[in-house]
Amino acid sequence: MNNDPEGKSPQLSSDVLEQAAKLQVYDDQGNAVAFGTLYQDQKTIVVFIRHFFCGSCQQYVIQLATVSPHTLAQANTRLVIIGCGDWHLIKNYRETTGYSGALYADHSRALYHLLALTTSLALTLAGQEKRGYLAGRSFVANVVKSIWDGPLKNPQHIGKQGDISQLGGDFILGPGNVCAFASRMQHTEDHVDVPELMREAGVVYP
Repeated sequence: MNNDPEGKSPQLSSDVLEQAAKLQVYDDQGNAVAFGTLYQDQKTIVVFIRHFFCGSCQQYVIQLATVSPHTLAQANTRLVIIGCGDWHLIKNYRETTGYSGALYADHSRALYHLLALTTSLALTLAGQEKRGYLAGRSFVANVVKSIWDGPLKNPQHIGKQGDISQLGGDFILGPGNVCAFASRMQHTEDHVDVPELMREAGVVYP
C-alpha cells in the first residue's frame, strides 16, 4: 500500500512495472492489449481515472483533451487514459469528454491493485483548495452530470461503469520499465492538475 500521505510515490520499481507490463487492458473493441506495450517504446503519461460515470474525472479528461497532439509529439510523449469499468463504455466516454486519444479499460482492476491505487469516497478536505480542473463546478453539479451521462442517458451501462469507490492516479512511464513520476489519488478529486502533469512530462501546455 502507499504510505505517502500526499500520494506522491517513490516512483514505481522496475519489478512492479515488469509485473504490470504483463497485465492486460482492453480497447474500445474489446481487444486485449498488454499494458507494457503502451509505454515500451516512448515516454507515456498514463492516467488512471475512477469509474466511467465519475463527473470529476470527466472534467479532468475534458481538460486532458485540450492537450495538443503536436506538443505531445514534440516531446515524444504519449497520453493514455485507463478506466476501471467495462470496455463497452469507452465509446460513450469519448463522446462525453471529447477525448479522442488512447483509452482503455481495466475491468478486473488488476493494474489498480498492483499499482497500489486505493479506494475511497472522500472529497477534498475542508479548508483544502480544490484542484484546478474542478474550478467552477460544484460537487452537486458533478453528481448531476455523473447521473445524466451515466444511468439516465445510458441505462444499458448501469453496473458496468466500474467500482465507484476506486481511486485513480497519474504516472509518467517509459521508455521501458521506468517510472519518472507517480501520484496516487488520496480522494475522489485528487488528479494532478493538467499543467503540472504536463510540466513533469516536459510537454508544453497550454
